This record gives sequence, structure tokens and C-alpha cells, in this order.
Amino acid sequence: MKLLEAPPRFVFFTGKGGVGKTSLACATAIALADAGLRVLLVSTDPASNVGQVFDMAIGNRITRVATVANLSAMEIDPQAAAQAYRERIVGPVRGLLPAAVVSGIEEQLSGACTTEVAAFDEFTALLTDDALTADYDHVIFDTAPTGHTIRLLQLPGAWSGFLEAGKGDASCLGPLAGLDKHKSQYKAALAALGDTTRTRLVLVARAQAGALRELARTHDELAGVGLSRQYLVINGLLPPSAAAHDALAQAIVERERTALACMPAVLAELPRDELPLLPFDMVGLSALRALLAPARSCGDETPVDARADLSASHLSTLIDDIARDGHGLVMLMGKGGVGKTTLAATIALELARRGLPVHLSTSDPAAHLAQTLDGSAPQLVVSRIDPQVETARYRDRVMQDKGAQLDAAGRAMLEEDLRSPCTEEIAVFQAFSRVIAEARSRFVVMDTAPTGHTLLLLDATGAYHRDVARQQGEGQASTLTPMSQLRDPAQTKVLLVTLAETTPVLEAAHLQDDLRRAGIEPWAWIINNSVAAAHPTSALLKRRALNEMIAIERVASMHARRFAVVPIMRDEPVGAERLHTLATAA
Repeated sequence: MKLLEAPPRFVFFTGKGGVGKTSLACATAIALADAGLRVLLVSTDPASNVGQVFDMAIGNRITRVATVANLSAMEIDPQAAAQAYRERIVGPVRGLLPAAVVSGIEEQLSGACTTEVAAFDEFTALLTDDALTADYDHVIFDTAPTGHTIRLLQLPGAWSGFLEAGKGDASCLGPLAGLDKHKSQYKAALAALGDTTRTRLVLVARAQAGALRELARTHDELAGVGLSRQYLVINGLLPPSAAAHDALAQAIVERERTALACMPAVLAELPRDELPLLPFDMVGLSALRALLAPARSCGDETPVDARADLSASHLSTLIDDIARDGHGLVMLMGKGGVGKTTLAATIALELARRGLPVHLSTSDPAAHLAQTLDGSAPQLVVSRIDPQVETARYRDRVMQDKGAQLDAAGRAMLEEDLRSPCTEEIAVFQAFSRVIAEARSRFVVMDTAPTGHTLLLLDATGAYHRDVARQQGEGQASTLTPMSQLRDPAQTKVLLVTLAETTPVLEAAHLQDDLRRAGIEPWAWIINNSVAAAHPTSALLKRRALNEMIAIERVASMHARRFAVVPIMRDEPVGAERLHTLATAA
């Protein structure tokens, strides 16, 4: 394995969701620990499932993994980090300032910006504070899906640039109040990230043409923030030996072979490892150890019967039910890599086919709606909430409105204020609010970012709702805010997208719990890319299908009021014709 050859102290695993980053990070950490090295495994994903992989509670503290000698783990919990961050700022003034002033400071610190800053603060400390990691030979980072990770890795530069000017009168003054003293820490973090003797970045992908094109863009963006020494892992390749006498398996093998042959040059030049698809879920130590040494544990080809009747759970049935309302907001949510973009495009196209006006939009920083649609369709409008575009638009609008009333010095201060990375939070929230407001007159299908990033957006939505409720009363908030729309089942249908595997189902169930705590009740679940629903004959795929049926039964009996199962397709679902086939597949 090239990625294990002379690894530096810090190793990052990144890529889009669902490609196996967590499994690879955990397997690498175990391999190094088994070799006698002291290892700290850190998750920076707001929707981390490292604890689930090891079947233990980890949380926002360094915890020994009892079942693996030399291994400890930590999940950077954004909410816990934010609470500790708030207390560090508010604690010293509580009891010294009037209660109303303290309450105002706490309100300033209640938004998603504070959450991001606090998690970032812990991340940079692990890179720069030798005392925190002195007991470990290696620190392995399991990161959030690509868009969120790029944002995290860009923050050292963004905050360093903002703080370098020495301005503090910012819209997110509360969060920034604790940042100025950390200038040197952020500079040290930048140095650590850019030092190839200390840091290695491992890009993880599946052998899919669109995913590899997206990963090439990720490669360039990460190189732009100093992470130039990159490695590539192609995970989950279906072995040609498993494709005999199975048309589905043969099509998948050929599709993957073509994708690898045509991968972008910047990826083809990287040191690369290829790992086969295994017949079992990546849960438990034996499975994780097999991931990096698959030959020793995946030879059981005993035939099994994994056929199942899933005819009552078609995606087309859900779409028919959605179409009856004539308009409304349809939000697809879930962890990265489960196929939200493909399913959002499918639902939008099928609603448009019925003659209904539809706006298909995405809030995913790594969005690829255009590639998925591969064309246009009548009755369908497509857009993307681009954080950079929306931030620039927001800054221009504020300068025109508020800046027109200020003198030169005041405008200079306002411009400095708007350079804060927290400005992006406000701009994206406002764009999100504008798009979903259209659902009162037509369908709006929203392809959201992976779970953690979306929850931060919903945090901003909830904070705005509370602010309106405090200033104008709960009655006004219940009719004026985006959160009220998300909570109203007559206006919004939330679809949770997952895969028929143990960990994705658990993550979707946790997301459902988070949404319910926010007063949002998911309408349905979609289990995507199901091998069982495709009725394979390959022994390896039949074993995977057998495991899937256990996960599907768990969704049906424990989690979902209604659900659909979408089979894995022979051809990559790109373009209107293939998306229509996906919608009607049985």
C-alpha cells in the first residue's frame, strides 16, 4: 500500500461522501497501531461515525480504543466545541455585566459561524500544539465530505488574512472576540498543512467518471491551500472475477475500467492504491483489517439466496404522492455519497414530466447538478447556491445600502467587516431563504450538502427564527421565517437518502433525530443504489444483497413511515433518459 509507505506525522483522508474515508482512516490507524506506533484518530466530520465503527462512545475528547492497543480517537463535535468556546468568552463577564448585555453576547455567539470557528479552533490546535499530540507518533484525520473539508482547510488562510488587518468591528464580533490571540496558531497551522514532510493528503474515490472529474477539481483546490503532496485511493472496485455470468456485475466492471482509463491527468499522476469491493460492511475490527489486506478474508463464494420482493417500494410511487400537492418544497438530505444529487435531479425531472413547474437547486459546495442532468428540460429551472457568488452579491448590496450613508472611514470599516469569513454564513442563508420561498407557487427540489454542512445551515435558519420570535413574537416567526416553512408538512417534504448498509442507516437515523429535535419531521426515506433490488447472480453481490436486506428491514420496521428502494443501475445515471429509467426501475 503506497499510502502506508513512510507516512508523515499527519495524514488526512478526504473525498466526497460515501467513498469510504472513515473506513480507510480507521483501517490505516489500526494498521499503524498494530505495527507498534502510537496513533490518534481524529474525525473533523460534523456527522462523524467513528464511534459507530468501533462500537463505542468517543465524542469531543481523546479516548482510548480499548480493543486496539496504541490507538486513541477523538470526534471534534462542533456543538460541544461551540459551547466550550462560548463559555470561554462569556464566562469571565458573567456577573460583571448586566444580564441583558450578557444575553446579547450569548445571542451573538449562537449562530453557525461560532460553531464553525470553534471546531476550526480545535482542529488547528491539534496541528500546532505539540503538547496535545506529544504522546502520538501519527495523527490520522478522517475529514468531512469534500466541500466542507475544503472550507475547513481554507480557514487558516482566511482567518489569518482577516486578522492580519487588525480589525475587530465585524458582523460576527462575538465569535471573533476570541480569535485575535490565535493569529500565531493559524499561521502555524498553514505551515503544517503545507509541509510535505509533516502532512500527507489521501484523496479517496470510487471508480466513477463524474466523481473522478470532481476529485480533480478538489485536487487543484487543495493544492491551492498548500496541500500539494497528494495520494489517491480508488475504493470498492468490483473484481472482474466476480462478474462471470452476471450482466449487472459485468456492466459495473466495464464502467469502472473505463472511468479509470479516462481519469483526469492530475489524478493519474498521483501515487495510487486500488482496493476491491468486499462482500461485507466495514463494521468491526476484522472487517477494517481486511480492508487493507483483502486477500486474506474475502474468499467465501458460497452461493446464497438474496432475492427479495421490493415491488411495494418504488421511487415512482413516492413521486406520484409528491406531485399531487401541485407545489411545495422537497428537500433531500443525508450523508455525502448516498446519491442525493442524482435523486434530486430524478425527482425534479419526473415532476416536470408531469407538466409541473420545478426549480431544482443545490446548497452543496461540491455540487454537480449540471453533469447529472446533462441537458435541460421543459418546466425545469436549475440553480446553485454558490457561496462565493452569494457572498460577493451580499457584500455589494450591503455596501450600496449601508455604505452610501457612511463617510470614507466608515465605508472602509464596513468593507473590512464584510471580509470576515462569517459573512458567507449570512449570504448563503439569505440565498437559501429566497429559493425555498418559491415553493409557495411551484415545486422547489433542494439537493442539500452532506449532513454536517446542512445542519450548520439549519442552525442559521433556527437562529433567525428565534431572533424574529424574540423581536416580533412567535406568531410573526411562525409565518415569516424559513424554519416555519421547513416545519410545516403541508409546505415541505424532507426525504432522507441512505444506502442499505449498517453505518449509513445509523447515520440517517441520527439525522432524523436531529431534525425532529428542530421540529422537522422527515416525510420518507429513499434507500439508494441497492444491490438487492437489482437481483444479482454474482456470488459476491448476492452476499452484499443479503446484508442489505437486514438494513432495509431495519429501515422499514424502525425508522421510516414510508420508503422507496432504488436499485443500482448498469449504467451511471446521467442524463434525462437514464434518470427516467432510475425513477421507474423495478
